Amino acid sequence: MKFRVERDVFADAVAWAARSLPLRPSAPVLAGLLIETDDSGLVLSTFDYETSARAEVAAEVSDEGSALVSGRLLADICKSLPAKPIDLTLEGARVSLTCGSARFSLQTMPVEDYPSLPEMPEATGTVSSGRFAKAVSQAVTAAGRDDMLPVLTGVRIEIEGDTIALLATDRFRLAQRELSWNPGTPDTSLAALVPAKVLGETAKSLTDGQEVTIALSTSGSGEGLIGFEGKGIGGVRRTTTRLLDGEFPKVRSLFPNERLTVATIAKEDLVSSLKRVSLVAERNTAVQLRFADGGLTLDAGSGEDAQATESVPAEITGDDLTTGFNPAFLLDGLGAIDEDTVELAFTQASKPVVISGVGADDGADMFRYLLMPRRLLS
Repeated sequence: MKFRVERDVFADAVAWAARSLPLRPSAPVLAGLLIETDDSGLVLSTFDYETSARAEVAAEVSDEGSALVSGRLLADICKSLPAKPIDLTLEGARVSLTCGSARFSLQTMPVEDYPSLPEMPEATGTVSSGRFAKAVSQAVTAAGRDDMLPVLTGVRIEIEGDTIALLATDRFRLAQRELSWNPGTPDTSLAALVPAKVLGETAKSLTDGQEVTIALSTSGSGEGLIGFEGKGIGGVRRTTTRLLDGEFPKVRSLFPNERLTVATIAKEDLVSSLKRVSLVAERNTAVQLRFADGGLTLDAGSGEDAQATESVPAEITGDDLTTGFNPAFLLDGLGAIDEDTVELAFTQASKPVVISGVGADDGADMFRYLLMPRRLLS
C-alpha cells in the first residue's frame, strides 16, 4: 500500500473516522483505524460493533492494500503535521508516514482480525444538512444520560411522509422538534430509537455538504440499523449505528391542549437574569418564577443563605402564577431556541411549562421544550 494525499484532507478524514473509536475497546483491534486503497482512492474506517464510520478520500494511489493502525495516535499525528502533502507506505508490519521533513513509523495490527463494517441500509430520504444538525442539537437537549435507563438515552425519530419528528426525554423534560424533508417514497412511515450521543455528533459532523441521506432499516437483514451519509469537499462520509432496544414512552400526550397563563419574554433578558439569580441557588434547588403585574420576578436562596431577586419585563396573559424550575434545565431549553423572543405557556403552577420561540419563519419547523416544575422551598 502506498499513496499521497493532501494533509488537510487526510487529517480531517482521520479525525472524523476516529471520533467513533471507543474509549475502552473490548478488543485491541477495535482501537484501530482501517486504511484501504484501491483504484478509486482511499477509504478510512472504524467500527466497534455498535457504530461504524467510513470516510472516502481522493488520493494518488501507487499501490493498493490495507493497514490497521491506532486511530487516536494517527489523528494526533495528523493534527501536528505541517501543511504539506502526506506520503504513506506500508512497509512489512509498519506504516511509514512522511510529511515534509517529519517522518513517523507506526506499528500495524492484524487486518484479518478486524470486523467487517455493516452495509448501509437502503436510503429512506434526504434532508438539508444544516437544518438537520440544528434540529438534532435541539432534540438531544432533553435526552437522558443515565445508562441505567438506556431507552431514555436515545432520540426517537418518527418519519411520516415529508415530516420528521425528533423526541427526547430524561423524565424531567421533553424536547420535540419537527422538520420537513425529502422522503424516498411519499407514504414513508417509520420510527427508530437512535443513541442521542451518536446522533448529535453525526449530525454536527455532516454539515460540509448540502444534504444528508438517512438510511433506516427496522426489518429484514439490516434490522435495527440506521445510516447517515454526507458528501462534502473532503469526500464522502458515512456512518451507521445500531438502534436502541426498548419501548420509548408515549410522550406526545404530555403537551397540554390548553394554555391558561402565557408569558412572552425577550430571551436574552430572561437568560441573563436567570444566570445571575441562580448563582445563589443551592444544588438541586429551584429558582422561583412569579408571573404577575405585567412582569416576571425571579427569586433564589432562602433563610440565612445568600438570596437574589430580579425582575424581567414580560407580556402576560391569563392568571397570575408562581412556580419554580431547575435553573440548569431551564437554561438548556432557552439555549436551544433560535428566536429572540420566547413564550412560556402554563396550565397551572404545578404542571409543566411549554417553552417555544416566537416568530419562527418556517411553520414546518417546530421546536417545543416541556419542563417539569420543582418544589419550592418554604
